[in-house]
Amino acid sequence: MDEGNKLQFPSLPAAKEEQLDWAYPMRREMQEILPGLFLGPYSAAMKSKLSMLEKQGITHIVCVRQDIEANFIKPNFPHKFRSFPHIFGKVLVHGNAGISRSAALVIAYLMETFGVKYRDAFSHVQERRFCINPNVGFVHQLQEYEAIYLAKLTIKMMSPIQLGRSFSIQAGMPGSLKRTLEEDEDFGSMQVTAAQNG
Repeated sequence: MDEGNKLQFPSLPAAKEEQLDWAYPMRREMQEILPGLFLGPYSAAMKSKLSMLEKQGITHIVCVRQDIEANFIKPNFPHKFRSFPHIFGKVLVHGNAGISRSAALVIAYLMETFGVKYRDAFSHVQERRFCINPNVGFVHQLQEYEAIYLAKLTIKMMSPIQLGRSFSIQAGMPGSLKRTLEEDEDFGSMQVTAAQNG
């Protein structure tokens, strides 16, 4: 593939030099992963934290949860933050602990936005929120997404002649997309509730 066909992605921002050393209580706070993108636990979006959210300039909150968690992980500002189709502003992404499900969503966002592999996106997020630990089901799905995503990028960059030669793979070949029942249960269903400061 020639340089003219190379897809352009923005670079992941470098870590701030004055970044604080991670301390265990910081898991209860939100951290800025990218300029304007924060990741944290549910406690960072509680009603008592409204002044802190406003001080940080948060304009949107994305609440990531399983259906089963809907009774105790709820959006706290239905009138302050309303639904939106696209995010512009500063965003807090949270789940329950800001460790697994919501971290996986942020990692996927970095992979897609910056064209990076799972490991690089994971490292970038962990440098800023050390306590992240996506469960094995999420990790497998992100790694599968990486392979699919990189294949799509390759196809986008190929000429029609190269593309014609690439699809000589036999149909029906077993893939790597199988998951054990246990991993599916770990993954669960994900519900995303998004709100905009209004």
